[in-house]
Amino acid sequence: MTWDELVAIARELPEVAEARAYGRPAIKVRGKFMAGYNTDEKAFVLRLNTVEEQALLIEMAPAIYYITDHYKGYPAVLARPGKLTKKEARVRLKQAWRTQAPKALVKTLDAG
Repeated sequence: MTWDELVAIARELPEVAEARAYGRPAIKVRGKFMAGYNTDEKAFVLRLNTVEEQALLIEMAPAIYYITDHYKGYPAVLARPGKLTKKEARVRLKQAWRTQAPKALVKTLDAG
């Protein structure tokens, strides 16, 4: 999966925009971080609901997900672009969107 493919999937969700975070490419909803591209690791950074999800995802799919010391204690996980499928990316981005989008915007999506 490429960065452009990840952005295209994210843009299926309301009010998502390509942006920058810490000088790197990012995807945000109303200015809040959903995902990014870690240029040092050459990996996607995906926002999670909780820190505990890191261990679960890494245990379930270690070929896809991992973290570095930098992300310990932060609700995010790194994903290997060559291993992340569009289906899995869609699930993770929708979850990140629900975590970061304002509650009223989530209700609007759910309504319809």
